[in-house]
Amino acid sequence: MPSRFRAYRLSARAGSPFVLPRSARSNGRRGAAGARRWENTLAPGAAPRPTMPVMTWTVAPEPYDSPVAAALWRAYYTEVSDRWYRLYEGRPTDPAELEREIAAQSGADLVPPRGRLLVARYGGEPAGTSGVRLLDPATAELTRVFLHGGMRGRGGAALLVRAAEDAARALGAEHMVLDTRGDLVEARALYARLGYTETEAYNENPYAEHWFRKGLRGGVS
Repeated sequence: MPSRFRAYRLSARAGSPFVLPRSARSNGRRGAAGARRWENTLAPGAAPRPTMPVMTWTVAPEPYDSPVAAALWRAYYTEVSDRWYRLYEGRPTDPAELEREIAAQSGADLVPPRGRLLVARYGGEPAGTSGVRLLDPATAELTRVFLHGGMRGRGGAALLVRAAEDAARALGAEHMVLDTRGDLVEARALYARLGYTETEAYNENPYAEHWFRKGLRGGVS
């Protein structure tokens, strides 16, 4: 693993948006004050109240053909494909087409020295992926950014993108590009928030409707 690449680890602490489930917050608000109220001391003689385990995000490289990577790729492709077909044709993806497309895009290009696949884990359990591949020596493409539905809203997507940016730098890239669909509004909002700007089309992907770019060396794109 290149020395410049670092695994990401983020612990959930009081005051962090990753900490308490809503039922444990005061009036649904986040913050240390709410956490302190939830964990306040019981009356003398009462049994200790159980504490929540500290949950941690990690992002690290993963072989593209591992069982974990394969399961996450299947979950990702199924979700985005079904979303398109339900929006435009009112049905899920045909099962035969789904299997064909999942098999056709194995991720074999997401390996060094021209690519990298990353897996995020939350509390040790696989939760999502991101990948990068070099289009040329200076340009990396961000791909396969995905989190399981139940893991969203906890900061994992931003961690995956930032880890992918680090991986792209380690591969020598100076900027990152990506494409996405118009209906994937959550993804477009994420990329804009992380400093990506819309640019001209750089590929002929028939499903792409938006293209983004970001500089990886001091913000120069």
